[in-house]
Amino acid sequence: MATATKTPKTTAPATTTAELPATLPNPPAYLLEKVDEATGEVVQVPRFRYLPGHPRQIRFDTKAGQFNRGGTTPLGSSLSFIPLAWRIFQDDILNMGRKLWAELFYADDKGAICAVLFHGYSVENLYRLIEPLFYDDLTLADVVVKVQASKKETTKDGKKATYYIAEFSYEPAPAHEVAARQEFARDFPIWRQETHTGAAEVRIQHGYAAPASEATDSEETETSQAA
Repeated sequence: MATATKTPKTTAPATTTAELPATLPNPPAYLLEKVDEATGEVVQVPRFRYLPGHPRQIRFDTKAGQFNRGGTTPLGSSLSFIPLAWRIFQDDILNMGRKLWAELFYADDKGAICAVLFHGYSVENLYRLIEPLFYDDLTLADVVVKVQASKKETTKDGKKATYYIAEFSYEPAPAHEVAARQEFARDFPIWRQETHTGAAEVRIQHGYAAPASEATDSEETETSQAA
């Protein structure tokens, strides 16, 4: 059973993602039909699990060149996914100072909505992927993005050090999978509370939508601090 969430942004599936009481005549592509074992009634449930503002956290360890879930579960040196939302922005988040960040949201193989962050040279590499897609009239939401950790070396004070950056490539994505994610991002606010300050300088944004109340609260907090 999916995780209960807020009411979608649109009124079409006017319910939570836990379970829909009856089938819709033209259901979004992210809904599946399921028979309720208790009543025998056919209901529609979402493919994706998402607690608004709290996606599953995927981290890129630039020292080890590995991805992990929540800082504990290893995921290897690469990821492949179809983005459903993203933004490239400058902000001071996670106590790391003001940096240029790329934040991508996607559904993992179990249907959980995840968020992964990149900064530095990795963001430049993502731009190198976005540019050719743009001129082919595509976006990241239309393709399967593969992220691969790439080893680099640097020399400081005569000593060599290694680190990793993310390199990006893509391949075509199935149209029905693209539709499911785009419609889910249309109906639910895709954002992450820990990285939303209301003060970001946004370069590119797609499918990202923090609730208006959150943005207002952040701006009021900054105004009171400045005063």
